[in-house]
Amino acid sequence: MDIDTSGIDSSGIDSSGIDSKNDGDDNAGLRIVVFGAGGRVGRAAVAEAVARGHRVTAVVRDPAAYRDLEGAGVELVRGDATDAASVAALAAGHDAAVNTTVRLDLPSEEYFTAAAKALVAGLAEAGVRRLLTLGIATTLETAPGVRIMDAPEFPADWRAFAQGHVAEFELLTTEAGPGLDWLMVVPPMDLNAEAERTGAYRTAVGTVIEGPGRIGHADLALALLDEIERPRHSRVQLAVSA
Repeated sequence: MDIDTSGIDSSGIDSSGIDSKNDGDDNAGLRIVVFGAGGRVGRAAVAEAVARGHRVTAVVRDPAAYRDLEGAGVELVRGDATDAASVAALAAGHDAAVNTTVRLDLPSEEYFTAAAKALVAGLAEAGVRRLLTLGIATTLETAPGVRIMDAPEFPADWRAFAQGHVAEFELLTTEAGPGLDWLMVVPPMDLNAEAERTGAYRTAVGTVIEGPGRIGHADLALALLDEIERPRHSRVQLAVSA
């Protein structure tokens, strides 16, 4: 399950003006494990990866509930992103991992730090060197040192949930060794399930991106796969918006 707050064309422009079009036969046939593959972002990531010719291990808590994910290029498996042994077993032999999981029945900070610890340990054991994990827009800065979640009028319940991602980012920063090239990809406030794919997106490191502040799941998946195939950012929050 992933936070909600396929196409082949993989063109896009980031905020620095770099063309992120993938012309990538050299990256064809990667093996990617997606934790939280049953959620909307997870599904979009699976679809984008398969469309690019990659093989996907789609990890969910209950495979019987997500049989529609099975198909060419996709292996559906049971797993737990908070269990390092489960992560290591499922990630072995893969080139990259994507984490879009969430548990709304547990305190946010408890869940996201548990998942981060398990992913750091499990991916290290499995020898997987690239991790992309999904963040939340409210942790982005609107000015130096000032995050959306810091506003006095920001709802306390939302701040508590956002704090889970803050703690996750801090844990990755301090505990992930040099062997894990991780990135927290952060969609804008409006992560739109109904938006059609545009094939383009903009990025910024750690800050809110000016503009309408929305993106569709397919374009977010585009950004995720671009960063797997041609990593341009590491150990930061990467804001992504249309």
